[in-house]
Amino acid sequence: MNDQIQPDGSAEYEHGALGDAEYAAFMELAAEEGFDAEEVEGAIDAAGHGPLPVLAVVGRPNVGKSTLVNRIIGRREAVVEDKPGVTRDRVTYEAEWAGRRFKVVDTGGWEQDVLGIDASVAAQAEYAIEAADAVVFVVDAKVGATDTDEAVVRLLRKAGKPVVLCANKVDGPSGEADASYLWSLGLGEPHPVSALHGRGTGDMLDAVLEALPEAPEQSFGTAVGGPRRIALIGRPNVGKSSLLNKVAGEERVVVNELAGTTRDPVDELIELGGVTWKFVDTAGIRKRVHLQQGADYYASLRTAAAVEKAEVAVVLIDAAESISVQDQRIVTMAVEAGRALVLAFNKWDTLDEERRYYLEREIETELGQVAWAPRVNVSARTGRHMEKLVPAIETALAGWETRVPTGRLNAFLGELVAAHPHPVRGGKQPRILFGTQAGTKPPRFVLFASGFIEAGYRRFIERRLREEFGFEGTPIHISVRVREKRGTKKK
Repeated sequence: MNDQIQPDGSAEYEHGALGDAEYAAFMELAAEEGFDAEEVEGAIDAAGHGPLPVLAVVGRPNVGKSTLVNRIIGRREAVVEDKPGVTRDRVTYEAEWAGRRFKVVDTGGWEQDVLGIDASVAAQAEYAIEAADAVVFVVDAKVGATDTDEAVVRLLRKAGKPVVLCANKVDGPSGEADASYLWSLGLGEPHPVSALHGRGTGDMLDAVLEALPEAPEQSFGTAVGGPRRIALIGRPNVGKSSLLNKVAGEERVVVNELAGTTRDPVDELIELGGVTWKFVDTAGIRKRVHLQQGADYYASLRTAAAVEKAEVAVVLIDAAESISVQDQRIVTMAVEAGRALVLAFNKWDTLDEERRYYLEREIETELGQVAWAPRVNVSARTGRHMEKLVPAIETALAGWETRVPTGRLNAFLGELVAAHPHPVRGGKQPRILFGTQAGTKPPRFVLFASGFIEAGYRRFIERRLREEFGFEGTPIHISVRVREKRGTKKK
């Protein structure tokens, strides 16, 4: 069966993808198991949404951006502290409003005295331009528009992205007069909001939904035959720029023993094996975002944006050093972004037999969660094993785009459940009834079950999916829809 891949690069679950007869059979199976058509299609749509539109929350320090982000996502995740410049480990969260899902990027405060106000504002606005489909610009209504706010406005206006103006810290009707003064910024209607108390956030989010596209502008997969995007990521001074220069066959980017030479992602079109690839050399990610300041903070944000725009993340790890928590965090960044993954262990030529032995043990324990990722042992300095990089990338891309026909998937699930049923919990044994693949890039599955499926059993299913169908080099997303109890259901 040839599944249809949509022009935007996602494999949407539609009648045409299955064929009318198979779709009818699938929906008949769902009905027999107690699922109505709307429930099934809703679950598939939610699981197979593909890339979500991105909303960036920007503004100068201490205007309440993180408080607003917490309000939007409906939980306290972004770190909030009553002083400017507090940032956090994760800057991207998933949110939902009025039935629509989107990503929220909390850009945090910046250190104005590190690079100077103009450079700092430019870096903040640059990331908003890079990553967002729309922007919420947060201004402190009590303080009013400052020179910094005016600078942000000028840069956001150049970006051409839709902007929703949030006049924060309006705790009551008396503060709305302060908000009205922000019309002077020229960004349209200021939405008076109290992020702390929730006042006015609903109206502001309605405006956000009008500004956000239904689906984000695709950053890959749109141009037939266009170059595939590869992001090189890793800790500072691990050899990313050296690797890029080696595969390019010339000095494309600056290489220096001083860690952190690269600040901005650099796109390079490079021909390897008769194929043109677009490599992005990113700034090294030094440490947790909330411990970073100034230029390092923006380097991390731009690296995250580069990963979001890439199809494959090649994580470079210094084989001569122990695998660090930071290496693991960078791998997790790529996995959570849903990108195909290749692990490249650099400086392999410097290892003796003892170090190689201990490195293998470290890989098993510290990177066991991504044992599915292709691995290459290279030397960016000498060029050793560089020829293995492209096959590893191609393998990861193939896994990332793999689609399993629904009939074959359900035959597999039936055999799996019969041989290895879910453990009994509370006197009940939940069963996986049927499933389908809702999308690709990365592969996303939705399983329909009679009861709650434990995380351990979901991991078991993922392992068996990989054993059966491959999926080398790609994360897999599995969601479960539990059959609702229906009191009127016939016995």
